[in-house]
Order: sequence, then structure tokens, then C-alpha cells
Amino acid sequence: MTEVDLQEPRHAPARAAGSLRRAAPALLAYAGVRALGLLMLAVWSAAKGKSPHTLLTARWDSLWYTRVADFGYGWEVRLPDGTVHSNLAFFPLLPWLERLVSAVSPLSSADAGLVVSWLASLCAAWGIFLVAELLYGRRAGICAVVLWAVLPVGIVQSMAYSESLFTALAAWSLYAVLTGRWVSAGLLASLAGLTRPVGAALVAALWATAAVHVVRDRKISWRMAVGVLLAPLGAAAYVLWVGHRTGGGLFGYLDVQGQWGNGFDGGLAFARFVGDKFTSFPSALAGLGLTVGVALVIWLYVLCVRRGQPLALLVYCGIVVALALCASGYFGSKPRLLLPAFPLLLPVAVALARLRTSRSAAVLGGVALAAAVYGAFWLNGSGPP
Repeated sequence: MTEVDLQEPRHAPARAAGSLRRAAPALLAYAGVRALGLLMLAVWSAAKGKSPHTLLTARWDSLWYTRVADFGYGWEVRLPDGTVHSNLAFFPLLPWLERLVSAVSPLSSADAGLVVSWLASLCAAWGIFLVAELLYGRRAGICAVVLWAVLPVGIVQSMAYSESLFTALAAWSLYAVLTGRWVSAGLLASLAGLTRPVGAALVAALWATAAVHVVRDRKISWRMAVGVLLAPLGAAAYVLWVGHRTGGGLFGYLDVQGQWGNGFDGGLAFARFVGDKFTSFPSALAGLGLTVGVALVIWLYVLCVRRGQPLALLVYCGIVVALALCASGYFGSKPRLLLPAFPLLLPVAVALARLRTSRSAAVLGGVALAAAVYGAFWLNGSGPP
């Protein structure tokens, strides 16, 4: 397996049918892992007297998306301390798709969100496979997909949340950048920008790669120019619309997020949260776990840099990680916010691909079982993921 140049696009087989055939083992393995997670959730929820369907479709963020799909924007909750939680904080692509699927089927918006998420998770797995295969080979592609599936918070991929949809758009946009398909990359980045605020990471990745090409070649193609212009349109349109609706102008969306307690403080609030865990026992064990987890994420990113991942992946992944770890807000969601940072998994995927198939399958199978148990325990807890 060879290292790749940071800026040079690779050319891959153009036909989707061929890539789907190559990805089939990865997608089957992914579906198996997700099925195991759902089975464990059903068993655990039954023991707790809860509905797994409700946990997947009608709790926490999924409720906000459903309300946008059913009633549009403008719904808000005023808390006792005077702060306002508005559904304007939630980007529109997922609820638009929920409304579309519900309109053409007998499904409710909540169930439509589940269908969209499940289909998007398969598309995300396909895109992750293609990126990893392009850079490191087919075995690494399969391992990367399974690693993404067996993440401890992987159950979110099966919820009516926007992580699967965003990761699908991100993976395919990055694959388009790596293969020099600039218009497709820009269009997918624009759609990702309508899905989650972290869509800015894709815009930065595309712009950085394009800038390197322009400096190196001293020219820009019309396809590259169109892709660069398309990339930020989705996020910009929604943010400007929110600013117009709230009267807050360019900072209107930030004001909405601020009411939710979300902001960027460089990680100070998260550091205090972790530090407070060490003031008593057994919460110190949680603090130790969080510290190890953050160190692992940073180590993996450094490894990605040292292994010479393409610039687009490094910029995208670096911003996703920075926004997840350095934002204030509900700290229980940070593992979920890292789900789109799939390039972190590529060094591990390469290492697993070098093992015998039986050995790598045993490792991934054991982790899949542990993740299924953890996911069922997590969703049956009191707080949102």
C-alpha cells in the first residue's frame, strides 16, 4: 500500500455499479453490525419496559426534526431561566426529506426519518469504502466501513438523526475531490451544508485543495471554479435566512445556537467539565476515560498527518474534530459529533487489513458485540446522545 500525495487527485473506476459490487462485502458487514445493534437495543429496551422504536424516532433531536417536517420552522420552547430553544437551530435537509418520504408513502415523518437515516447510513458506508479503497486498497476499505459501524456510539447511525445523512454527503464529496470531480464535490458539499453546521469543514477541505491546485498549476478550470462556488451555498443560504427571520443579520444563527448553550470557546468549558470529574470518586474514572478518549482522537489525527493522508481529508477531519472538542454545549453529545470524522479510522483500517482475515474478523466481531451492548445501554439512559 503506497502513500498518496496530499493534493494529487486519483482516478477511480467511473461506473457506480462496479463500485457497488466492490463495496458489497463491506455493506453486508455494515448491515450485519447495525442489525446486531438494533437487536441488542430491542432486548435491552424490553427488559427496561421501553420502546426501541420510540428511542430511535421520537426522542431528543429526532423530535425537533419531526416537528420541523410536520409544522415548519417557528416552534420554540422557553425554559424557566428565560432562554429559548428554537427549532431554527436544526438545519433543514433531513426534515425536508422526512416530509418528502412521508408525502409519497404511508409513513409518518418520524418513521420517514428512520428510513432516510438507514438508507443514508448505507450510502455513508459506501462512500467511506470508496475513499479508503482509493487510498489503501479494498481490504482497508472493508475494514474502514466496519470500524465506522462498530464505534461505541454507532447506534446513532440507526436513529432519525442527521449524522448518517451528513456523513454520506461528506464521504461522497471527499471522494469526488480526491478523484477530481469538482462540480459533484461542490454540489454534495452544498447539500451537506444544509444538513449540519459542520458542513463548513467540507467547504474548507474543497477550497484548500483547489487553492493548492491553482498555486501549483497557475490556472483554474471551469469545473473547479463551479465546485468552489457551489460548496458554501447551502449553509450560507440557511444561515442568512435564519438571520433574516430572527432579525439578527449575519449573526442570527449564532444567537439561536447561543440560546441552546452552544458556542466555540476553544475547549475551555469541556476542559472544566473533565476536570470536575476528578474531584470525587467514582466520577474520576469517567474523567480518566474522557481524557484517554480525547488523547486517542488527537493521536489518531496526528497519525493521519504522519501517514500522508490527502489534504482534503486532513482539513475536513481536523475541523470536525476541532468543532466537536472545542465547542461549549451539551458534553454528552461530543462522541456523536465525532461520527463524521471517519478519516480518523483509516490508519486503524490499514493495520487491520494487514492481519489475516480470521484475526481481523475476530477483533471486529468482538468490538461489534461490545458496541451493541453499549449502544443499547446508552440509549436507555436518561440523557440524549
